[in-house]
Amino acid sequence: MLYPQLFADLEKARWDMADDIAWDQFDASKLSDEQAMTIKMNAITEWSALPATEMFLRDNRDDSDFSAFMSIWFYEEQKHSLVLMEYLRRFRPELAPTEAELHAVRFEFDPAPPMETLMLHFCGEVRLTQWYRRASDWHTEPVIKQIYKTLSTDEARHGGAYLKYMKRAIEKLGDEARLAFAKIGMLMASSARSGKPLHPTNLHVNKDLYPMDTVQSRLPDPEWLERWLDTQIQFGKEWEGRVVGGILRNLSSLFGETFETAADLNRYRKQLVVNLGQA
Repeated sequence: MLYPQLFADLEKARWDMADDIAWDQFDASKLSDEQAMTIKMNAITEWSALPATEMFLRDNRDDSDFSAFMSIWFYEEQKHSLVLMEYLRRFRPELAPTEAELHAVRFEFDPAPPMETLMLHFCGEVRLTQWYRRASDWHTEPVIKQIYKTLSTDEARHGGAYLKYMKRAIEKLGDEARLAFAKIGMLMASSARSGKPLHPTNLHVNKDLYPMDTVQSRLPDPEWLERWLDTQIQFGKEWEGRVVGGILRNLSSLFGETFETAADLNRYRKQLVVNLGQA
């Protein structure tokens, strides 16, 4: 089982919200209204770890090891929402999310194949690592800069944990798992061509609720994410390249192959389809 060691490793790295965040360094002159509003949107988005966890537990009932790991992931992701809300409570209380705004992003996700979902969330952690690094750079107020840097480091650790479960899946399922990971990897590594950010919070997950079936569609400002990325933190080609590069490097290591581009990964995916006799 991976859970016991992951628990020990993540426990060692865990930060304390009261003691490890330099709240006394707050500088009100360096926090704009625009920046404060983005913190609110991020706080609500992070709250969506709640329905994601419910999905993971439902769809992985036959995997107690991974389900136990959810206790760590869920705790740390909800803590991300909490620290952002605590920042607002202290310094911009009028912008703190309401319980109704938080509850709006809790809705049921349709069942999906566990391996594809695992890969999707691994890619999501890779992407959030870079989004939050860029957010830390963009912000000018010292405390929120530290918070986003802290969250980025957490997301990187979560990605590493998901990668361990992906490796275990390949050991158990072989090419079936490789194909699932390659398929979603192709989708996420081709984000530059899609014209929109690809992340679990911006994908449709409940056909009965369409089009109100993405986390972003349920935010107070549904258009916030694209604006945050394009005009605020300016997550351009260089930063997107870091996301794609991270996905390709990790899959290269996982599969024992070399993927320099999404096209390389697509060729590998097509060969897996042939090997498995799938259409």
